[in-house]
Amino acid sequence: MEAFKLQKRIWRDSDFADMGWHDATLWSITADPERFEFLADLDYILKWVEPAGGETYFRFWVAPVTMVFHNAHTVRVNTDSAQGVLEIADFVRESAGLTSNQQMAQYTYRFDCQEGTISLVATGFSLFVRRMPILTSSQRLELAERGGISFERDSAAA
Repeated sequence: MEAFKLQKRIWRDSDFADMGWHDATLWSITADPERFEFLADLDYILKWVEPAGGETYFRFWVAPVTMVFHNAHTVRVNTDSAQGVLEIADFVRESAGLTSNQQMAQYTYRFDCQEGTISLVATGFSLFVRRMPILTSSQRLELAERGGISFERDSAAA
């Protein structure tokens, strides 16, 4: 199998239609109130590889990423996870009108997870690929192979 060719290291809200979050793993979340940001540490599935040549199961090109929501507010977390890790079923973006100063569009974003929901309002997001994707039979990486929990934005290693 060929090595994965990373299309880009930084994805933005404008790429939303080309992205998918189904079965991505959400490892951790945090907020940076000084920068009005909400951050998520994810294992993002860049490509599903269909079974071929007698294989039975899919394989996945997975990379650890940092997702940064800009001008974030109204964060709501309603989850119940026995293991502390959340599996994303869907990621939804809906218009929330203009910011209070009427200068920018803002959206309601919602992670619909198997274990509950996380929603917030923000003006957009950036997704930083921190490492080159790894081909794996699992939809998530082991903690050590992903480099632990991180909210770094440096994609130089990717």
